[in-house]
Amino acid sequence: MLIRIVRMVFRPEKVPDFLEIFRQAQPLIRGFAGCHHLELLQDAVEPHIISTLSHWQSAQMLEAYRQSGLFKHTWAKTKVLFAQKPQAFSFVPFPQHGAR
Repeated sequence: MLIRIVRMVFRPEKVPDFLEIFRQAQPLIRGFAGCHHLELLQDAVEPHIISTLSHWQSAQMLEAYRQSGLFKHTWAKTKVLFAQKPQAFSFVPFPQHGAR
């Protein structure tokens, strides 16, 4: 499994625009082959900082999504709303160290 976090800093007035884009795209992304989980996280102090947290079957399946028309269309509408360059992080669980 691959865990992906994408941290995005939006212009504060553009947060509602992003939330609408995400509302429309979320079921399609969740239904994409290899996606096992998708949610939004909002910074506890800075509400215009939003992250996506997703779980993918593999790095290859995430890359297939990133090359898809769905991603390209959604990202094109999202990236114009940023106040800063987004940051993406990929993680894998440590072997034999499950969450509690």
